[in-house]
Amino acid sequence: MPRRRVLVIGSLNIDLVVHTPRIPHEGETILATSFHRYFGGKGANQAVAVSRQGVETIMAGRVGQDDFGRDQISRLSQEGISTEHVVIDEEQPSGIASILIDAQGNNRIMVVPGANGQVSLRDIEALEPVMAECACVVIQLEIPLPAVVAAIRAANAQGAKVVLNPAPAQALPLDIYPHITVITPNESEAELLTGVRVTDIASARKAAQVLLDRGVLAVLITLGSKGVYGLTLADEFHLPAHDVKVVDTVAAGDTFTGALAALIGAGSSLAEAARYANGAAALAVTRHGAQPSIPKREEVLDFLAK
Repeated sequence: MPRRRVLVIGSLNIDLVVHTPRIPHEGETILATSFHRYFGGKGANQAVAVSRQGVETIMAGRVGQDDFGRDQISRLSQEGISTEHVVIDEEQPSGIASILIDAQGNNRIMVVPGANGQVSLRDIEALEPVMAECACVVIQLEIPLPAVVAAIRAANAQGAKVVLNPAPAQALPLDIYPHITVITPNESEAELLTGVRVTDIASARKAAQVLLDRGVLAVLITLGSKGVYGLTLADEFHLPAHDVKVVDTVAAGDTFTGALAALIGAGSSLAEAARYANGAAALAVTRHGAQPSIPKREEVLDFLAK
């Protein structure tokens, strides 16, 4: 039987979001315009993005033994996501993200990892039988790096495609790159990983080539208003950004990575999956919030048809 399920290993946070006319200067107090509480965390966001594309999704990570953690598990279950591999940490609280969003939709984010920082090598080892049944395993960098490295190696060994969203950006061991199927950095993340300052398609190509030379099979660099650049050993493409009104960029990258993984897991080509994910991310930036902004498959197909 072909594998269809997608496993997402990563963070689960509660997002505490403040909308403000502008980001305050150091020592300055200004009046903000609104406050909202959303479900977030790059792992949970990407799991929701996968699930809303109609693909069976499993979430793995840690939450605290608190209301935030219980709410997270309940919310993911309502999305149809399997949560049996979300561990309830008895010592650490659930992770939170404090997010400032200005009038132009730009954001500043501070994350308190909490239970996310306790994801362990033992947690990853327990997931190996699940990896063996999944088409794709999605990982980010909001859990400890040793767990990330172990998860990438284990998923690759179990025959699953590995999609790594290297955010928040940090240096990775060079010997882990050959175990990654697709890596999805944005411009600043690509620069941190490769040393190449990414400002246009030409510099994106240089950065992507560095990652290919390290052993990654495919590179997709998200370029904001300049779209998406893709490079593999056999193909190169650029997808222009869609012309939409941006109100909130939170979770745009998570939407892209989750939608991409959903289609890869369902057997689509990289170029087809990237085109679809580009449309999903474009829809996400037209809406407020992290998970509330993530579109469903029908919405993405309708958007792309137009």
